[in-house]
Formats: sequence, structure tokens, C-alpha cells
Amino acid sequence: MPFFFTRRFFPLFQTQFLGAFNDNMLKNALVMLLTYRVAGRMGGNVGILITIAGSLLIVPSLVFSATAGELADKFDKARLTRVIKLCEIGIMVIAAAGFFAQNITTLFVALFCMGLHSTFFGPIKLALLPQYLRDGELLAGNAYTEAGTFLAILLGTLVGGLLVLLAHGGAVISLALMICAVSGYAASRGMPAAPPPDPSLRLNWNIARETWAVVRYARSDRPVFICILGISWFWLVGATLLSQVAPFVRNFLHAGPPVVTLLLTMFSIGIGAGALLSNRLLRGRILMTYVPLAAFAISAFGIDLFFATRHAGGGSHLMNLMLFLGTLQGARVTFDFFMIAVAGGLYIVPLYAQVQHEGAPSHLARLIAAANVLSSLFMVASAVGTIALLAIGFTIPEIFLTVSVANLGVAVVQCFQAVEKKTPIFVNRK
Repeated sequence: MPFFFTRRFFPLFQTQFLGAFNDNMLKNALVMLLTYRVAGRMGGNVGILITIAGSLLIVPSLVFSATAGELADKFDKARLTRVIKLCEIGIMVIAAAGFFAQNITTLFVALFCMGLHSTFFGPIKLALLPQYLRDGELLAGNAYTEAGTFLAILLGTLVGGLLVLLAHGGAVISLALMICAVSGYAASRGMPAAPPPDPSLRLNWNIARETWAVVRYARSDRPVFICILGISWFWLVGATLLSQVAPFVRNFLHAGPPVVTLLLTMFSIGIGAGALLSNRLLRGRILMTYVPLAAFAISAFGIDLFFATRHAGGGSHLMNLMLFLGTLQGARVTFDFFMIAVAGGLYIVPLYAQVQHEGAPSHLARLIAAANVLSSLFMVASAVGTIALLAIGFTIPEIFLTVSVANLGVAVVQCFQAVEKKTPIFVNRK
């Protein structure tokens, strides 16, 4: 990792890690507060409120990504980052007020603002990598970023849930959120200047028109757009799996909450391992060699996940973690989750690197914004599709099977692209 601790990477890595950690610490603290402290007075509305809480981090990305991309292409990205991180400190003040008062409306406002924060920082962090790193370092930079992001998501989720349920949880979680936000701003102060690629860009404040414009521009570059579609598909598959982990564990594995935590942990560690494996196998070269193979692996382990649970038997008591891991089914399911994630990391890192390497520098942040818009749409499609399949009688293992089989089609398409000599997606154009 010759560049990892240099000023042109480590402050950016710290900043994005702390931002992802804070996002998920706030979100899960709110979910746990709703579930265990507010449920008594909210009655049956808690499930709806938790669903709304999850959507508050996705909706801003769908609506404001194009504007975020414009700003990142027009202004110095390091300066923009510091402004965004100052805003995060203000957002945490709102969150602290909400936790102290246990006011759900205030906490929802804070969560929506953190969704905005992530939306505006997203194009910046990915567009900065090719600006700070050399071509031979770009794949590794993406691998470290993806591994760090999923580790931050895991740790933030665990810490948020633990802290908010302490005796003085409101005060403790508020302090933790503030410390994290201030630390993120401090880390951003170390980022080198990043001159804008298009300072003369005229901002378009018509959000709908600009969103369509960035997607249309992305479509005009076929190799880059194919990568963006591949990225969006990954988020659809991931969202389908992760959104159903808790009911899958409860109703089909007949296990308790620690098993949910185990599977989420294995998924996060697996993504990080796959991302780092991608860099090791490709040795810094931006090639799509392993992307089709990784897609096939996602399907293979997803299909095995279905067969591992289709004959699952019930019981009067939920299994604890050690009992679950002591069963063949438990070990098999855990391994499948881990390997799906490893394949996911191996799949996603070259796609991000390809977009950064091949995209026009003057439009790179807007290309990443287009990827964020489409990824959000695909995640919404995942939620709608899952609801529809459940409504017509599909079980959760059958939904996993459906997505895995559909993913085989994506893998086949990517194989054809890999052998198509005239398709430049697998050849660096720079």
C-alpha cells in the first residue's frame, strides 16, 4: 500500500469512512430507538416508520445527485468536502436534539439531511480518486474505498444499535455522532486542493431536467454506461438480499438476532475481501477479466442459498448463534452469504475504476451522479419487486433464487461483451 498513508489518499479515506460510519450509526440508532423504546406508544406504526427511515437515505440520492455532480465538476472538490463536513456537524446538532427529546420528527429531519450529505459527497469522493491517484493506483484506491465503506457501514450499524440502548443512550449516541462529525471535518482539512475540471460550467437548477441530462450524457458513452448499469444491478441484488436478512433468519432459519448480525458482518467483510482480492488479481490493471466470473459466482452461491433453506424445519425456540453455527445448514448459509459478498467485491471494484478511468474528466462527477441516480432507481425497483413477489406468495428463499437466476442473464451478457473484440469496455482507451 505505497500510497495509502499519503496525503493524496489517506485524508480522503478517513473522511469517507467517518461519513459512512456516521450515516449508519444515526440510522440504526433511530431504528433501535423506534423498535425498543418508542414501539409501546406508536403501536403498529413502527414498521412503517422504520421503512420510511430507510427510504430517507435513498430519496435524496435519486433527486439531488445530478446537482451534486454539477457542483463537484464546477468547484474545488476538497473545498466542497470541507463545506459538506461542516454541514454534517450542524446535522448532528439536530440529531442530538432529537435523541435527547426522543422526538421522531426531529430525528427524521436529521436522517434526511444525512442522506443529502451523502448525496453531495458521493460524486466528490469517487471523482477525486482519479484526480489524486495515478492510473496504476486507481484500482487499488477503489478497492480500499469499497472495503473501508462496507466496514464503516458494519461498525456504524453495530455501534449505533448498542449505544442508543444504554442507560443514558440519548446523550451517549449524541456525543458519538458529534465526535465522528468533527473528526470527519478534521480529516477533510488534510485533503490536497482539487482544481475543478470545468469551472465555467453553468449550473442548472431545474433538478428534473439536469437529472435527465446527466443520465442522457452517460448513455452517450456506451462502454461507460454499460459499467454504470452493472454497478446499478449490483446494488439491486445487494438491496434485495440485505433488506430480507432479518425475516429470513427469523422465519426460515429459525434463529435469533445474533445470527442476523453474523450474516450482515460476513457480508460486509466479504465485500471488503473481494474488493482487495480484485486488486491483487488484476495487479492494478483496469480490466473486466473477472467481472463475468464474479457475476456467475454471485448466482451460484445465491442459488445454493435457496437449496440450503428450502427444507428448513421450524422449532418452538429460536436457535442461538453457537447452535446455529453448529448445524450444517447454518455453516452453509453463512458461507454462502460470505461468498456472495466476496464475489460482489470482485465484481464492483473494476466497474467503478473503469468509469473513473474512461469517463471524460470534465464530466466525471456527473457520470458518477448518473450512476448514483440509476443505482437508487434499481434499489427502489428491488423494494417494489420484493413487495410484489411476497404479495403473490413467493417465500424469501424463492426471492433469493429469482434474483440469482436473473443475475445469470447479466453474467451471460457480460461474457459476450468480454469476447466481443470490438467492445472497448475491456480495453483501456487512455
